[in-house]
Amino acid sequence: MTASKPDIYRDLAKELAALLAGETDRIANAANMAALLYYGLPDLNWAGFYFRRGKELVLGPFQGQPACVRIALGKGVCGTAASRGATVLVPDVHDFPSHIACDPVSRSELVVPLIEAGKVSGVLDLDSPLVGRFDEADQTGCEQLVALFVGHHQRNPG
Repeated sequence: MTASKPDIYRDLAKELAALLAGETDRIANAANMAALLYYGLPDLNWAGFYFRRGKELVLGPFQGQPACVRIALGKGVCGTAASRGATVLVPDVHDFPSHIACDPVSRSELVVPLIEAGKVSGVLDLDSPLVGRFDEADQTGCEQLVALFVGHHQRNPG
């Protein structure tokens, strides 16, 4: 019997909290979180972070194939989520007008912004080779994990 998505995300939140405990380095924590998601969620081909630097996002820690290094705000799914300050869930990236094909195998994408002090400091990006891989349960679960990550760094600046 496989676990439900809410159960999977609850377990991932517990694991993430344990990984974050006592560590203040944002890059180290982002690396562990990317690995946790990549290996903890089925059917992903990329999981990682982009951090905001001025008017663009710059590649951070990730798991998966090499990726685009810089993405302009407002471009692609990541840049759109960052410019809107809201999660973007795309069932089929081929239907997203400004999609940037860093990996042609990716078909669906979920991007959650990191919002700190009212400003977007980066995004968490998940890609899957399956059309329609992500749904509202994934969005809710990933938003909760991002809130845990951001909250930890607001309480423990490194």
